[in-house]
Amino acid sequence: MSGSEKPETGAKAPEPSGVDLARVALRAAKEQAKARGAAAQQKKQARRGGGLRSGAHADGRDPMALGSAINRLITERGWEAPAAVGGVMGRWPQIVGEDLAKHCEPLKYDDDPEERVLTVQCDSTAWATQLRLLAPRLVARLNEDLGHGTVRVIKVLGPGGPRKGYGPLRAPGSVGPGDTYG
Repeated sequence: MSGSEKPETGAKAPEPSGVDLARVALRAAKEQAKARGAAAQQKKQARRGGGLRSGAHADGRDPMALGSAINRLITERGWEAPAAVGGVMGRWPQIVGEDLAKHCEPLKYDDDPEERVLTVQCDSTAWATQLRLLAPRLVARLNEDLGHGTVRVIKVLGPGGPRKGYGPLRAPGSVGPGDTYG
Protein backbone atom coordinates (compact mmCIF):
# COMPACT_ATOMS: atom_id res chain seq x y z
CA MET A 1 0.00 0.00 0.00
CA SER A 2 1.53 3.33 -1.03
CA GLY A 3 1.48 6.45 1.15
CA SER A 4 -1.31 8.10 -0.86
CA GLU A 5 -3.77 5.21 -0.48
CA LYS A 6 -6.08 5.11 2.49
CA PRO A 7 -7.12 1.85 4.14
CA GLU A 8 -10.75 0.93 3.67
CA THR A 9 -12.99 1.08 6.68
CA GLY A 10 -15.98 -1.16 7.28
CA ALA A 11 -18.49 1.68 7.83
CA LYS A 12 -19.73 3.55 4.78
CA ALA A 13 -21.10 7.06 4.94
CA PRO A 14 -24.81 7.19 4.05
CA GLU A 15 -25.55 8.40 0.52
CA PRO A 16 -27.22 11.84 0.45
CA SER A 17 -30.72 11.81 -0.98
CA GLY A 18 -33.77 14.04 -1.30
CA VAL A 19 -33.45 17.36 0.46
CA ASP A 20 -29.83 16.70 1.45
CA LEU A 21 -28.89 16.08 -2.19
CA ALA A 22 -30.66 19.27 -3.25
CA ARG A 23 -28.76 21.26 -0.60
CA VAL A 24 -25.44 19.87 -1.84
CA ALA A 25 -26.32 20.71 -5.47
CA LEU A 26 -27.44 24.24 -4.52
CA ARG A 27 -24.25 24.80 -2.52
CA ALA A 28 -22.11 23.62 -5.49
CA ALA A 29 -24.00 25.89 -7.91
CA LYS A 30 -23.52 28.87 -5.60
CA GLU A 31 -19.77 28.15 -5.33
CA GLN A 32 -19.46 27.91 -9.14
CA ALA A 33 -21.37 31.16 -9.67
CA LYS A 34 -19.20 32.91 -7.09
CA ALA A 35 -16.04 31.59 -8.80
CA ARG A 36 -17.25 32.79 -12.22
CA GLY A 37 -18.03 36.22 -10.78
CA ALA A 38 -14.61 36.48 -9.13
CA ALA A 39 -12.87 35.46 -12.37
CA ALA A 40 -14.81 38.09 -14.34
CA GLN A 41 -13.90 40.73 -11.75
CA GLN A 42 -10.20 39.85 -12.01
CA LYS A 43 -10.31 40.05 -15.83
CA LYS A 44 -11.97 43.44 -15.61
CA GLN A 45 -9.32 44.74 -13.21
CA ALA A 46 -6.50 43.29 -15.35
CA ARG A 47 -7.86 45.20 -18.39
CA ARG A 48 -7.77 48.41 -16.39
CA GLY A 49 -4.07 47.84 -15.80
CA GLY A 50 -4.09 47.14 -12.10
CA GLY A 51 -4.17 44.29 -9.68
CA LEU A 52 -6.47 44.08 -6.73
CA ARG A 53 -7.14 47.56 -5.44
CA SER A 54 -9.17 48.79 -2.58
CA GLY A 55 -12.26 50.64 -3.66
CA ALA A 56 -15.56 52.02 -2.53
CA HIS A 57 -17.45 48.82 -3.31
CA ALA A 58 -17.39 45.58 -1.36
CA ASP A 59 -15.16 42.77 -2.58
CA GLY A 60 -13.97 39.42 -1.27
CA ARG A 61 -11.29 41.02 0.91
CA ASP A 62 -13.68 43.02 3.07
CA PRO A 63 -14.38 41.83 6.61
CA MET A 64 -17.58 39.86 7.08
CA ALA A 65 -20.14 40.38 9.84
CA LEU A 66 -20.16 37.61 12.46
CA GLY A 67 -23.76 36.59 11.68
CA SER A 68 -22.97 36.32 7.97
CA ALA A 69 -19.85 34.28 8.68
CA ILE A 70 -21.79 31.87 10.90
CA ASN A 71 -24.61 31.50 8.35
CA ARG A 72 -22.04 30.83 5.62
CA LEU A 73 -20.31 28.20 7.76
CA ILE A 74 -23.63 26.48 8.56
CA THR A 75 -24.56 26.39 4.87
CA GLU A 76 -21.14 25.19 3.69
CA ARG A 77 -21.04 22.37 6.25
CA GLY A 78 -24.67 21.29 5.73
CA TRP A 79 -25.62 21.97 9.34
CA GLU A 80 -28.99 23.58 8.55
CA ALA A 81 -31.15 20.96 10.29
CA PRO A 82 -29.06 20.64 13.50
CA ALA A 83 -28.83 24.42 13.78
CA ALA A 84 -32.59 24.78 13.29
CA VAL A 85 -33.27 22.16 15.97
CA GLY A 86 -30.86 23.98 18.28
CA GLY A 87 -32.96 27.09 17.75
CA VAL A 88 -36.04 25.10 18.70
CA MET A 89 -34.38 24.07 21.95
CA GLY A 90 -33.79 27.74 22.70
CA ARG A 91 -37.43 28.59 21.92
CA TRP A 92 -38.87 25.52 23.70
CA PRO A 93 -41.27 27.49 25.98
CA GLN A 94 -42.81 29.34 23.00
CA ILE A 95 -43.28 26.10 21.06
CA VAL A 96 -44.79 23.83 23.72
CA GLY A 97 -46.19 26.42 26.12
CA GLU A 98 -44.98 27.68 29.49
CA ASP A 99 -46.62 24.94 31.60
CA LEU A 100 -45.15 22.05 29.64
CA ALA A 101 -41.75 23.76 29.31
CA LYS A 102 -41.48 24.07 33.11
CA HIS A 103 -41.68 20.29 33.45
CA CYS A 104 -40.18 18.96 30.18
CA GLU A 105 -36.75 19.82 28.81
CA PRO A 106 -35.25 18.88 25.40
CA LEU A 107 -31.96 17.06 25.91
CA LYS A 108 -30.59 16.17 22.49
CA TYR A 109 -31.35 15.71 18.81
CA ASP A 110 -30.08 12.79 16.74
CA ASP A 111 -29.78 14.11 13.16
CA ASP A 112 -28.97 10.71 11.64
CA PRO A 113 -31.18 10.53 8.50
CA GLU A 114 -32.55 7.17 9.62
CA GLU A 115 -33.45 8.36 13.13
CA ARG A 116 -34.05 12.12 13.53
CA VAL A 117 -35.12 11.75 17.16
CA LEU A 118 -35.65 14.60 19.62
CA THR A 119 -35.11 13.35 23.20
CA VAL A 120 -37.05 15.16 25.94
CA GLN A 121 -36.86 14.52 29.70
CA CYS A 122 -39.75 15.30 32.05
CA ASP A 123 -39.56 15.87 35.79
CA SER A 124 -42.45 13.50 36.63
CA THR A 125 -44.13 10.48 35.11
CA ALA A 126 -47.41 12.41 34.82
CA TRP A 127 -45.77 15.06 32.62
CA ALA A 128 -43.98 12.35 30.63
CA THR A 129 -47.34 10.68 29.95
CA GLN A 130 -48.83 14.04 28.93
CA LEU A 131 -45.96 14.68 26.53
CA ARG A 132 -46.26 11.18 25.03
CA LEU A 133 -49.91 11.93 24.26
CA LEU A 134 -48.99 15.28 22.68
CA ALA A 135 -45.96 13.92 20.77
CA PRO A 136 -47.64 13.39 17.34
CA ARG A 137 -49.01 16.96 17.31
CA LEU A 138 -45.68 18.30 18.55
CA VAL A 139 -43.78 16.44 15.79
CA ALA A 140 -46.13 17.95 13.20
CA ARG A 141 -45.64 21.44 14.65
CA LEU A 142 -41.84 21.07 14.73
CA ASN A 143 -41.79 19.87 11.13
CA GLU A 144 -43.90 22.85 10.05
CA ASP A 145 -41.33 25.13 11.66
CA LEU A 146 -38.15 23.26 10.63
CA GLY A 147 -39.05 21.54 7.38
CA HIS A 148 -40.71 18.25 6.57
CA GLY A 149 -39.03 15.19 8.11
CA THR A 150 -36.62 17.09 10.36
CA VAL A 151 -38.05 15.40 13.47
CA ARG A 152 -39.58 11.95 13.06
CA VAL A 153 -39.97 10.85 16.67
CA ILE A 154 -39.99 12.44 20.09
CA LYS A 155 -38.45 10.13 22.68
CA VAL A 156 -39.84 10.97 26.11
CA LEU A 157 -37.84 10.12 29.22
CA GLY A 158 -39.30 10.12 32.70
CA PRO A 159 -37.58 11.56 35.73
CA GLY A 160 -34.05 10.36 36.35
CA GLY A 161 -33.32 7.96 39.20
CA PRO A 162 -31.41 8.91 42.31
CA ARG A 163 -27.76 9.80 42.02
CA LYS A 164 -25.41 6.83 42.17
CA GLY A 165 -23.14 8.42 44.78
CA TYR A 166 -24.23 7.50 48.31
CA GLY A 167 -22.10 9.97 50.18
CA PRO A 168 -18.44 10.32 51.06
CA LEU A 169 -18.44 7.64 53.82
CA ARG A 170 -18.75 4.16 52.33
CA ALA A 171 -17.32 0.83 53.26
CA PRO A 172 -14.60 -0.40 50.89
CA GLY A 173 -16.06 -2.71 48.25
CA SER A 174 -19.68 -1.71 48.88
CA VAL A 175 -22.01 -1.23 45.94
CA GLY A 176 -24.71 0.87 47.60
CA PRO A 177 -27.21 1.03 50.44
CA GLY A 178 -28.14 -2.67 50.11
CA ASP A 179 -24.66 -3.59 51.37
CA THR A 180 -25.28 -2.24 54.85
CA TYR A 181 -27.00 -5.31 56.35
CA GLY A 182 -25.46 -7.97 54.14
